[in-house]
Amino acid sequence: IFPSNIKGLPTWFTIRLSKDGFLGYTEKSEIVVVMNPQTFARDLATVKPGGVIFYTDEYKGPIERGDVVAYPMPVKKLAKETDIPANLRDYIENVVYIGILAQMLGIDFERIYQAFETHFQGKKKAVDSNFEVVRRAAKWAEENLEKRDPYRVAPMNLTDGMILGSGNAAAALGSIFGGIQFSAWYPITPSSSIAESLNEYLPMFRKAADGKATYAVVQAEDEISAVGMTVGAGWAGLRAMTATSGPGLSLMAEYLGLAYYAEVPLVVWNVQRVGPSTGLPTRTAQGDVTFSYFISHGDTKYIILIPSTLKECFEFGWQSLDIAERFQTPVLVLSDLDLGMNYWISAPFEYPDRPMDRGKILWEEDLEKMIERCQGKWGRYLDVDGDGIPYRTVMGNRHPRSGYFARGTGHDDFGKYTELPEDWEKGMKRLALKFETARAVLPEPEIRTLQGAQIGIIAYGTTHDAVEEARYLL
Repeated sequence: IFPSNIKGLPTWFTIRLSKDGFLGYTEKSEIVVVMNPQTFARDLATVKPGGVIFYTDEYKGPIERGDVVAYPMPVKKLAKETDIPANLRDYIENVVYIGILAQMLGIDFERIYQAFETHFQGKKKAVDSNFEVVRRAAKWAEENLEKRDPYRVAPMNLTDGMILGSGNAAAALGSIFGGIQFSAWYPITPSSSIAESLNEYLPMFRKAADGKATYAVVQAEDEISAVGMTVGAGWAGLRAMTATSGPGLSLMAEYLGLAYYAEVPLVVWNVQRVGPSTGLPTRTAQGDVTFSYFISHGDTKYIILIPSTLKECFEFGWQSLDIAERFQTPVLVLSDLDLGMNYWISAPFEYPDRPMDRGKILWEEDLEKMIERCQGKWGRYLDVDGDGIPYRTVMGNRHPRSGYFARGTGHDDFGKYTELPEDWEKGMKRLALKFETARAVLPEPEIRTLQGAQIGIIAYGTTHDAVEEARYLL
């Protein structure tokens, strides 16, 4: 949890350790490390009875709880005794905490060294200097703190072969493996790291033989421009995606209505946060579901995917692009800050198990056959197969009859402007049919049963971990 400002105010980082593999949050914590004296009272209140609080001895106030074990730590003093330059000592204080906790909880120091090697990318001087601080802090704890609590950690094998990552990075990787070609975005917490991850990973995987990029990532001047560019790219035939959060999605509403009615495929990742308005930009929420389903004015509705795990963020990254093109419609993926920005353990991602689904897209020879099939009357919005999904052409098709008007105004099967009520009703019924067709191919819900159960639970999104643990306890 971090504040939505640039002042560097207190931030909280939570780690869940469970021998049963549970990942959900708990109301209280067994072990709390207080690094900010100004939050001491609040942090103390979060400790379970019988729990432990480690705190900097800068805090001089009383500890008004007799049911917790308290360990003061001379963090600044220990930091000053290191060989670290004075301008870096504020940073090294974090490492002092690591050394003390490692000693008191029985954490393997070799694992800490390995973590430093990863964090500092093998820069031995940085690794060794930080590890020396850990060693000194641990020695101080061994000589000065008497173990008065029951908590220790031990390595277990439940995480063997697992990976660690954020939902936003997983979404970006999934989109890349799904063939994303274009993404326009505007920075907004908590979705920005999707585009940042695209910029990190696309150069690794998506270059042509001559070294040129086979993609474009554009930072637009605002969310309206971002979604406008994405709609244009989707209409042109590119696999296109944008990412935003609640306030940005509000600004995108009109363009999404255009894409819905003109039947333009694109994907929008909405990494939800607390609203309304600016709300709490750095707090998680799942409050955009109804808004997302009916976004924009008039009779609109959208295909929505709601990931609950890191693995599903990756899978929905590529599946959403398939679904958008197959049904020629915007697809909204509703993640949230907790899943998107925080780090989670996951089974390794699996490579897409099927080829890309571009849907009913016509090139020159395809279009010629379609014209024959329709007795010379092919139209962009004509329901040839009776499933509500028309055929489309994209830029690059050189057939003289491939062009059409992608109208946001009233139109008939052939893209011609009309205000006749029967044409409007026919078009809206076809769009509704398209969504009924989609039900058969969208990702299915996971149904888990227990013989003799008296209670049923329906859940979605990041309630997943809490519900799984609740089922275990029940």
